[in-house]
Amino acid sequence: MPDHDTRAYDTYDRLIALLDTSSVDYKLIDHEPEGTTEAVSALRGHSTSEAAKCIVLRVKVDRRTTRHVLAVVPGDRRVDLDAVRTLFAARYVGFSDAETAERMARAVPGTVLPFSFDTELEVVADPAVVTRPRLYFNAARLDRSLCLSGADYERTARPRVEAIAAPVPE
Repeated sequence: MPDHDTRAYDTYDRLIALLDTSSVDYKLIDHEPEGTTEAVSALRGHSTSEAAKCIVLRVKVDRRTTRHVLAVVPGDRRVDLDAVRTLFAARYVGFSDAETAERMARAVPGTVLPFSFDTELEVVADPAVVTRPRLYFNAARLDRSLCLSGADYERTARPRVEAIAAPVPE
């Protein structure tokens, strides 16, 4: 059995408990360990547009105020940093460093959930995510994914829903 980060299992257990107590209909999918959206979508057998791509961002509102945002966009899109900057009236928006992202998301890279279990990590989801009939994402593990409806995701994760996705440049 592969050596898994125990924090990932704690996050996985919290996710399953949240979904179970919220009476959410979901499906678990076991697969080969994979963390990239394109590769794991192929393993799960769906288009990348049905995947939730989750990116932890550092948002500098002013010289003294930094916020952390979990941006959730469809897997075939990218996070529009300018839209996030406008949304928070920030002077700077960029990707968090790996250590901060892992600590805030409580998951290793490639397994970040579209949910936050940290009060300092605000979730912002693109409208295209919450309207999906089926939404797929790694379940805080590289070898297990989860599928649920976008509506159930929105009801349980309670993200701020804002247009933050842009097409991937050709």
